[in-house]
Amino acid sequence: MPVRGSKKAVAIVSGGMDSVTLAYLLASEGFSLQLLSINYGQRHLKELEYAKLCAERLGAEFDVADISSIGRLLKGSALTDDVPVPHGHYAALNMATTVVPNRNAIMLSIAYGVAVAEGADLVATGVHAGDHFVYPDCRPEFIEAFGAMQKKAVEGFGDASLRLHAPFVEWSKADIVTTGARLGVPYADTWSCYEGGEFHCGLCATCGERIEAFQIAGVRDPTVYESVGVG
Repeated sequence: MPVRGSKKAVAIVSGGMDSVTLAYLLASEGFSLQLLSINYGQRHLKELEYAKLCAERLGAEFDVADISSIGRLLKGSALTDDVPVPHGHYAALNMATTVVPNRNAIMLSIAYGVAVAEGADLVATGVHAGDHFVYPDCRPEFIEAFGAMQKKAVEGFGDASLRLHAPFVEWSKADIVTTGARLGVPYADTWSCYEGGEFHCGLCATCGERIEAFQIAGVRDPTVYESVGVG
């Protein structure tokens, strides 16, 4: 278990491989961690179980912000509404149905409020380059603009050096896997699949990206997939 440091980070951790790797990276850098998961009314909450497990392993504080009632207002997304989860690559046009409007901005706003209250040094998010195809609130321009906006939003409150940290924003998912393997991230205990079944479906975009990342990184994929011949 890592030694809790004097620096504190509030990290948004969904339980997926990117955000769990982020937590392990911050722990390795000496941060005391408060992991924050968000229940925004997503169709399944299985991933949050893995976020809690990550916190337990790292000796981190863990909280779930429940804003589930907002899910019915963010209609039209395959992640919050009765819309079929699309299969294929993130670059495909049908992946637009997986967009939850303004999701990262909403989650980061909550995280900043927590960070101010806790006197944290940074707010951390695991967005990466593979998200850039379809998710505008995962792109470098968004991260830069949101960080600047939040400096104004919390000016005079909290730690004066509080900043937004997105270390993977220019990384591929394979880069994340490579780093996670070095840090000893237990990827079997992370959840990516949009379907929320007993096992990863192996067909949705996030499963495909997960499979590809392990292959490119040359790291054994411990995930069990429902699709025959995958994993």
